[in-house]
Amino acid sequence: MSGHSYSLQDLASEVNGRLVGEPTTEIHSISTIQNASSGCISFLANPKYKKFLSDTQASAVIIGPENESDLRGSGIIVDDPYAAYAIISSMFVIFKNPYEDMEKSFTAHETSIIDDSVILGPNVYIGPNCTIGANSIIHANCSLVMNVEVGKNSIIHPNSVLGSDGFGYAPNHPGYVKIEQLGKLILGDSVEIGASCTIDRGAIDHTEIHDGVKLDNQVHIAHNVILGKNSAIAASCAIAGSTVIGKNLQMGGLSGILGHLEICDNVLIGAHTLITKNITDPGDYVGIMPAQEKKDWAKSSVFIKKRNDK
Repeated sequence: MSGHSYSLQDLASEVNGRLVGEPTTEIHSISTIQNASSGCISFLANPKYKKFLSDTQASAVIIGPENESDLRGSGIIVDDPYAAYAIISSMFVIFKNPYEDMEKSFTAHETSIIDDSVILGPNVYIGPNCTIGANSIIHANCSLVMNVEVGKNSIIHPNSVLGSDGFGYAPNHPGYVKIEQLGKLILGDSVEIGASCTIDRGAIDHTEIHDGVKLDNQVHIAHNVILGKNSAIAASCAIAGSTVIGKNLQMGGLSGILGHLEICDNVLIGAHTLITKNITDPGDYVGIMPAQEKKDWAKSSVFIKKRNDK
C-alpha cells in the first residue's frame, strides 16, 4: 500500500525546524541514517551514528545545531532531533485505525461507558463499571475486568489485562482466605500500556497510573500502586503492591520495586535492578553486575562478600 509523501518544507514546518537545502524535496518515508535511500528522511540523535552523516543516502537528515557543519546535503535543524523524528513519524502512519471495516466483536457490560470516539479491537472485553475516555484505543484481545477508568488519548496494546484481582490473601492455616479487591484502577490521559501487561485494581483504595505514563510490554503493576506522571517503564518490570512513586520515574528492563515503598520524583533505575527500600533523593540507581565468565564471577563474589562482611 502506498504511503504518504511530503515536501521537506512541510516537515520542517511541522517541527518548527530550520530548513537547509531544497524546500520542495519530496520525502516519502523515514529511515535510519545508515540504511537510508533517496526519498527518505533520517535523523541523528545518538552520537555513535555520526559517522554515517557524511555519506548517508537520505534526501534529508534531522540534526541538532552542533552537527550542522558536517551536513553534506539537505536537512532540518532542530534542538531535539529525536523529538522531531517522533513528531514526523506520526505523519507516515498508514493505518490510523487498524480495525476499520473489520467486524466489531468486543463485549461491554451494560454498566460501562465508552466514548463514541474510542477505537476497540476484536475480542476486547469490558467488564462492569468501566469508563473509557475520548480518542483512546483498546487493541485486540484486551480485558478491562472491572472498575477500570481509562482517560483520554490513551492506548492499550494487545493482550493486556487491566483491573484484574490484586494478589491479596489472609493466611488461615492450613491455607489462605481470599481478600476481595474492591477498589478501582484509574489510568490518566495520554497513557500507553504495552502488549501483555497486567495492572491490578486496588483492594480498598485505588491503583493509579497518572497522566503520560508509558509502559513497555509485559510489565506488571500490583494493587494500590500509585505511579506518577510521565513515568516510563521498560519491558518485564514489576512493581509490588502499595508502592507510591513520584513523577518522571524511568525504569530499565527486568527491574523490580518491592511493595509498600515510597520513591521520590525524578528517579532512574538501571536495568535488572531491585529496589528494596525507600528512595528520597532524585538520581540514577543501579544494582547490577556485568556478565563475566563463571570462574571470574566466583572470584568477584568472594571479594564482594569479604567487603560486605567488614
